[in-house]
Amino acid sequence: MGQITTLTFFSFESKKLWAFKQMGIAPRLLQVQEGLQFFKFLGTGGGQGFSLKPDFSTYAFLGVWDEYSIFKNCIQNHPIFIEYQNNAACQRDLVLKPIKSHGLWSGQNPFSSNTLNLNKYSNEKAVVITRATLNYNRLFSFWKSIPSASKAIEKANGVHFYKGIGEWPFIQQATVSIWKNFESVNEFAYKSRAHADIVKKTRQMKWYKEDLFARFYLISDETKILN
Repeated sequence: MGQITTLTFFSFESKKLWAFKQMGIAPRLLQVQEGLQFFKFLGTGGGQGFSLKPDFSTYAFLGVWDEYSIFKNCIQNHPIFIEYQNNAACQRDLVLKPIKSHGLWSGQNPFSSNTLNLNKYSNEKAVVITRATLNYNRLFSFWKSIPSASKAIEKANGVHFYKGIGEWPFIQQATVSIWKNFESVNEFAYKSRAHADIVKKTRQMKWYKEDLFARFYLISDETKILN
């Protein structure tokens, strides 16, 4: 299978304060992990898409791994994730294979692009991750435009799931979306007038200091109840 990307959501019914504190603690405890090339502990936004309102019941972990077996061993046996599983109510694991990625995240592009026959995966579910660091002097105009951006994707054909994720509130923001297939993604990206207007405005207003856009196909999507 080679390199994979994973996105794990932990949902909390209680222990929300514990989960919030891990945003500052957990990254320091996972600095050295063989086979883990890139990772981020992420908060999530309330509702769908970018949101000024945080979701204190849901947190995410993004990882880029040399092999699926390394991810599986780490998520099951590392003390950090054992703690998450002991405190969370639910865990959802998305396992992804990168197809195309451009831009930077913390100064690098962590998702290796693959020369794959897209026709082979045309009927597979597609996943899109977008991420941006906002320019400080553009924060107001960006957040003012967010409601229209969220409405655009909510009305898109073929979108199954859409969630805001991010490292820092207001400044470092990302989204993940799951689609019926790549045709649905392309229809939204290239044929939606609302999306085209957002892209145009992004360039005109120079909202982003750093941004990244990545496409994946969905290998697996598993949810399990923990407590």
